[in-house]
Amino acid sequence: MHLLALPALADNYIWLLYDETGDAIVVDPGESAAVERALAECRLRLRAILLTHHHHDHIGGVADLRHRHGATVHAPHDPRIPAVDVRVADGDSVVFSAPAARFQVLAVPGHTLSHIAYAGEGCLFCGDTLFSLGCGRLFEGTPAQMLASLDRLGQLPEQTLVCCAHEYTAANGRFAATVDGDNPALSARLAEVARLREGGQPTLPASLGGELATNPFLRVDQPALVAWATAWGMAGGDRIARFAALRAAKDQFRG
Repeated sequence: MHLLALPALADNYIWLLYDETGDAIVVDPGESAAVERALAECRLRLRAILLTHHHHDHIGGVADLRHRHGATVHAPHDPRIPAVDVRVADGDSVVFSAPAARFQVLAVPGHTLSHIAYAGEGCLFCGDTLFSLGCGRLFEGTPAQMLASLDRLGQLPEQTLVCCAHEYTAANGRFAATVDGDNPALSARLAEVARLREGGQPTLPASLGGELATNPFLRVDQPALVAWATAWGMAGGDRIARFAALRAAKDQFRG
């Protein structure tokens, strides 16, 4: 399998997964033009479209791609996503013969209530739930829901490639450094991100193991984050409150 991150819109990535025979799957196509270019350049046949949630920057290109290529659209049970061929939910398996691929569907509410992720083929397509060095805003879900979703993703194999949908890593890293600044793994990741962005390269995919070592939203139980929360006046063992404070601080951060 080959994996491509297709830059789209302002800062989105559309993920394209394809095999040696030219059969392809695309994830969260917020526009069709970037996908069409990649299909033409690599001489690929688009077989399926996977959607994680209903926001327009993730589904805006679906109608055109479905109409032009006859690709089968898989999406969560959410009426805000139209023209879906297969509705999927937590625990479902999505299996393709061309390309030969299998994904497990994981419910990950928080950013939206119906948000799902697809785990398989060594990859995690997590939409706007988990970002490198960050996580999605809570537009519909609660802190408890988002934390549970991140906990669940964090239990996947550490070698899993995290294929999130936005190039937010540098901005997320500036915030992470304010809450976990003594973390040498984070310092190394920030240096790597700077090199990649200076060279015009994506910072994704990232390994889940690397995220577990650097992403503050996956590290709410680590001493550095407990200390940070205590400094914010939240002494005690309520990890949900720590996560909520962390997310609120990120929302207010202007670094």
